[in-house]
Amino acid sequence: MSSGSPTSTPGPDELSAGALDAYSRVVIDVAAAVIPHVAAVQFSGRGWGGRVVQGAGSAVLFTDEGHLLTNAHVVADAESGTAAFADGSESVIDVVGSDPLSDLAVVRARSALAISAIMLGEADGLRVGQLVVAVGNPLGLAGSVTAGVVSGLGRSLPTRAGKAGRVIEDVIQTDAALNPGNSGGALADASGAVVGINTAVAGVGLGLAVPINATTRRIIAALLRDGRVRRAYLGLVSTPGPLPAELAGKIGRRTGLRVVEAVAGSPADRAGLTGGDLLLTAGRRPVTNAQSLQRLLFDDAIGQPLPITVWRRGAMVDVIALPTELSGTAGQR
Repeated sequence: MSSGSPTSTPGPDELSAGALDAYSRVVIDVAAAVIPHVAAVQFSGRGWGGRVVQGAGSAVLFTDEGHLLTNAHVVADAESGTAAFADGSESVIDVVGSDPLSDLAVVRARSALAISAIMLGEADGLRVGQLVVAVGNPLGLAGSVTAGVVSGLGRSLPTRAGKAGRVIEDVIQTDAALNPGNSGGALADASGAVVGINTAVAGVGLGLAVPINATTRRIIAALLRDGRVRRAYLGLVSTPGPLPAELAGKIGRRTGLRVVEAVAGSPADRAGLTGGDLLLTAGRRPVTNAQSLQRLLFDDAIGQPLPITVWRRGAMVDVIALPTELSGTAGQR
């Protein structure tokens, strides 16, 4: 038998307090790491056609050369604006490029900044229930921090630019409180890496963020390089659809992309695609939804043969489409 005073078992209140302290420490550490890199931004001026444009929100410093990432809807049609950081530093910012179809924009500070860039993370590793922290400037309250969890993944957010429509893929849903002014701010994981750019308030306790992943990195690179994102156009109106049981068993998946319409005169129409076709592969990759097709339709696909396999009247049919460049008056895909 051992001697000495007996050890006590922590009670429920002590355990709860310990867990809360651990949670608080994570949020405090993330806030301290992220707040210096998030600016309050304002835009005003005259856009195309002399129209007066105004916008306000947040932006995230992501390069040491002064580039900030924000939302296209915050920038609107403005060419410049101002950015104010938590340390009191300010700078005029110029719009480098904006992409309404992903709701992302890149701006650059004219003045040299003493603030270093923050690390962009990887949203593809997120899991539902994971802690996330939102940093932005809601309702003009600079450096505001809210915390919550990833409520859902793989959400879709419809966007438009002129008559061109698109679905932003794999949008992050979170219950971290977002309000007007949070748009363009950072959504960070527990390590302090930015995994999303807050973009929309869909309801109480329901915020949405554009993920940082391979697709958005490609968009950001195009904005830095060219000031815009060139996309390929097929001219398909489509919806996910189930595969026939015998086909699903043969190819090992249950869904494809059913063609509702091939726009007359479009690359899809010229390739022979027609309503009722069930897309199985494009570019020799499986197609299960609109997002899996959109991933293929960037600038390097313009004018290049795109092999497509469809299921038509009980048989597989192969066609070759030649995508053209998506213009402001083109259709979705």
